[in-house]
Amino acid sequence: MRIGQLTEVYKPVVNGVTNFISLHKRTLEKLGDHKVFVFTLGHEDYEDDELYVVRSPAIPLSDTGYYLNFRFPRRARRKIKTMDVLHVHHPFVSGRQAVSMGKRYDIPVVYTNHTRYHLQASNYIPFLPEELSWIFMEAYLPNFTAQCDLVVAPSRGVKEVLQELGVTCHIEVIPNGVDVARFQHPPAPLSKRDAGLPDDAVAAIMVGRLGPEKNLSFLLRAFARIASGAPNLHLIIIGAGPDEEDLEEMAQLMGLASHVHLVGAVPYEQIPNWLATGDFFAFPSVSESHPLAVLEAMAAGLPVLGIPSPGIEDTIVGGVNGLLSPENKDVFAAQMRRLATEPDLRARLAVGARELCEQYDIRRTSATLLSHYERLVEERARQRAESQPE
Repeated sequence: MRIGQLTEVYKPVVNGVTNFISLHKRTLEKLGDHKVFVFTLGHEDYEDDELYVVRSPAIPLSDTGYYLNFRFPRRARRKIKTMDVLHVHHPFVSGRQAVSMGKRYDIPVVYTNHTRYHLQASNYIPFLPEELSWIFMEAYLPNFTAQCDLVVAPSRGVKEVLQELGVTCHIEVIPNGVDVARFQHPPAPLSKRDAGLPDDAVAAIMVGRLGPEKNLSFLLRAFARIASGAPNLHLIIIGAGPDEEDLEEMAQLMGLASHVHLVGAVPYEQIPNWLATGDFFAFPSVSESHPLAVLEAMAAGLPVLGIPSPGIEDTIVGGVNGLLSPENKDVFAAQMRRLATEPDLRARLAVGARELCEQYDIRRTSATLLSHYERLVEERARQRAESQPE
C-alpha cells in the first residue's frame, strides 16, 4: 500500500506531531510491504535520513517551524496522485489540499486532530480572545471533517471537544503511540550525577517545547512553594522555545537557580536516557490532545503529575499511574511534595505507569490505523467496481 502522510511541519522541527508521524511511518513500513510518503512544507535544504519525504517550497511563519503554501507544487501533486490513502495531520493548509486532491483523484482521506487549535491560537496571539478562536473552529471544523472519510481523535476528551465544536461525523478514538521498548530500556541511561544533580536528589522532570501552551511559569511558581521544605527536590526542564530566557530569569528571581535545571534542546533519541534521571514527571499543560511526552514518561516508569484536561485525564489515572491536581499552584505543589517525599508512593505509581503504557505501544496503534486504511481502500475499490456499467 502507498500511504501519504500530509503535514504542515516535519523534521527538523521536533514536536509531538513530527515525532508521531516519523515513528508511525517507520512502524507501518515494518508491518508490511508499504511505502509511506511524507508530504510537507519548507526546510527544503534539510537532509532527510529517510526515504520518501517530499518537501515543497513555502513561506516560514515566523520562528514557529510551520510554513505556509496554499497549494502543493506539480511535482508533489503528481506523487500524491499515486497514493492509495491520504492521512492528513492538520486541518488547514495541508488539510484543504488533502480533501481537494482526495476528491480529484478518488483517494480516501483520514484526518487526525492532534491539536486543540482554539487554545493554541489564544496562546500565541494574546489579543485574540479564546471565544473568537472557538467561534472560528466551530465554523470551520464541521465542514472540513464532513469531507474526510475517517476522523481520528487521539483521546476520548478530544473527541468530546470536537463534538462540542459541532463535528457530527463518526470519530474514531485511536491513541497516539510511542516506542515503549525504547523508553523502557534506554541505550545509555543518565545518572543523577551525569545530569549535574546530587546523588540523593529527587528529580521532577518535564520535556516539551518551552512555549506559553506548556504552562511552565505555573510549574515554577508551584515548585517555589515547596522548594524550601523539600531541599533535595530538583526540577529538570528539557526543551527549547520562546519562553526559555523568561523561565531562566524567573528561576533566578525566585532564588531557584540551584534547583531548577533548564537543559535546553536535547536530540529526540537522547530523551529516553534523560528520563532515566527522573523520579516523576511533572506536566502542567492544559492545552494538549494526547501528549506523547506523557506516554513516553509512563513507558520510562515515571509517575505523572498532571492537571485534568482533555488528553490528560484520559491517560493519567489518579492513584494508579500518577496524581492529578486542579490548576491551583498550592494543590499542585502539595502533590509534588507527596511524590518527592513518599518513595513507596512513587514506586507503586511507577508500576502502574509501566503497565498502562502498553496500550500505547506504537505497534498496536499503527496496526489499528493500518486496518482502517485497508478498509477504506477496499470500500473505495468496491464503490468504483459498482459504479462501472455492466
